[in-house]
Amino acid sequence: MASKIEQLIDEIEDYINNCKFQTLSNTRIIVNKDEIDELLRELRMKTPDEIKNYQKIISNRDAILSQAKKQADAMLKEASDQTMQLINEHEIMTQAYAKANEVVTKATLQAQEILDSATIEANSLRANAMQYTDDLLASVESIITRTVETSVANYNELISNLNSCNAVVKGNRTELHPIEDDGLEPISFEAEDEPSDGPQMM
Repeated sequence: MASKIEQLIDEIEDYINNCKFQTLSNTRIIVNKDEIDELLRELRMKTPDEIKNYQKIISNRDAILSQAKKQADAMLKEASDQTMQLINEHEIMTQAYAKANEVVTKATLQAQEILDSATIEANSLRANAMQYTDDLLASVESIITRTVETSVANYNELISNLNSCNAVVKGNRTELHPIEDDGLEPISFEAEDEPSDGPQMM
């Protein structure tokens, strides 16, 4: 079952894929700023909840180790009880000690195996949770980067078009007044490589 973050990422990708292309362009799209902002805002709100879920998975490591310790303690107690029972039944002391040592050794080995297995499983859960979270954040970073790059390109193209229109207007005025000098300076629009507040997406 997909997580809420994965669903939001799918929605953002679907939204970008369904955006209309700019006129005479097969790579540049028109993005609605309010809609993409809403999707990103919801994504930011859901991310802490998803990370908490992964932290719960990691916290299960302690529960697994605690359960393993209880099992080990129970096995050791059982071994001790068996030893006392053998002694109380007046069996030969050497056989009783040999049997007791065998049981204790076996119980200790089994307890260590349980602890080792629990530790490996807990570490695996933690590594998987961290990797999954990193993959989700990488997807979010990629989407935001693509959105910013598209917005900057659109902004720069707008500035270029404005400069072209301004040159045409200036030329027309010059044709209307070829001799007169009206003292007006042409207006120049300069594109920014990366606007400080970011371009406004339509």
